[in-house]
Amino acid sequence: MVNKVFQNQLKKLPNKPGVYLFKSAAGQILYVGRATSLKQRVSSYRQKLLDPRLGELVSKIKKIKTIKTETILEAVILEANLIKKYWPKYNIKDRDNRSFIYIVIPHIAWTYPKIVRQRELVKFLPKSADIFGPYQSLSLVKSFLRIIRRVFPYSTCQPLSGRACFNYQIGLCPGACVNKIGLTDYQKNIKNIILLLSGRRKLLLKKLARQNPEQARALKHLQDVILLHQEEVTSGQLKSYTRIEGYDISHLTGKETVGSMVVFMNGEPDKTQYRLFKIKQAPANDDLRCLAEVLTRRFKHLEWRWPDFVLVDGGRPQVDFVNKLFQKNNLRLPLVGISKFAGDKLVFPKGTKKELQELILLSKSVFLRVREEAHRFALSFSRRQRRIG
Repeated sequence: MVNKVFQNQLKKLPNKPGVYLFKSAAGQILYVGRATSLKQRVSSYRQKLLDPRLGELVSKIKKIKTIKTETILEAVILEANLIKKYWPKYNIKDRDNRSFIYIVIPHIAWTYPKIVRQRELVKFLPKSADIFGPYQSLSLVKSFLRIIRRVFPYSTCQPLSGRACFNYQIGLCPGACVNKIGLTDYQKNIKNIILLLSGRRKLLLKKLARQNPEQARALKHLQDVILLHQEEVTSGQLKSYTRIEGYDISHLTGKETVGSMVVFMNGEPDKTQYRLFKIKQAPANDDLRCLAEVLTRRFKHLEWRWPDFVLVDGGRPQVDFVNKLFQKNNLRLPLVGISKFAGDKLVFPKGTKKELQELILLSKSVFLRVREEAHRFALSFSRRQRRIG
């Protein structure tokens, strides 16, 4: 049963992302955790506890300290830094230390963040690399590195190879492979990543405001919906932050092909963010390759807000094709298709979590509207072109 001191403090917690610290009567840090909503996460400890270890922890809590952050990404970074500082008993109890995850940035010319486990840290001397962690989830670390990379691109390819890697084509590699960036400018991005992972976001924003205002804006509006879905996919209707992007391919009398992108914010169309893509490279009669061209070009626009969900007009072939494209390019985005030939059935990539499927199914009517709007927007362009012609 939750003690009264713990119970009373729950009422004061903010409904914001951040980090919480459980303290004993003597002020010892017992546990550090992160949350998308501090109030909801800490309140969950009131539930009937089947794990004796958690019951033991809750019985010792006499004070709760919370630190609000602007994003979940910041909470993940802050949590790791606080665990490293305090090594709380209940963060490491019953856990194999070898399983902790770290990010290592070696001190070499064309360096980039590497993910390593505790047991592999012996390969890196502290003076030869910047080391961040411990983190407790490999998939979470992979996800937030992808998010950071949108703002501060880095190269995992062979520098000066003369061949453009795909990450360069979608804006995640600054072009070390094709000599599009010098070593000095490249290392500026790496230093900015180090500042961010060190928990010095405010200093970084101040620096970028002077040196690179575009990156400063991108960092301020960093979207971390991927982390949100990994942290706690909730049942119920889509929340107010939701941005759904819907895509459709349309042909103009079999000659000119166009791809449409529509955007729904909070369940309603936002026509100021609609975009049309005239197909430039893919064969006009190959809808899958046309769709690949549209999505590739869209995700080069790092200044556009990242979607929370991607909807494509089509069934299993379209969903599998786009899912492979996303996997190939390390894009982890919730994807859904609508198959009109199967009675408007929602189609998900294989391996999609059941909780996420249920979340989308609960809002099926919204996704159907997105599909219809993507189709309408593409057709309206075709009709305008016919009138012009």
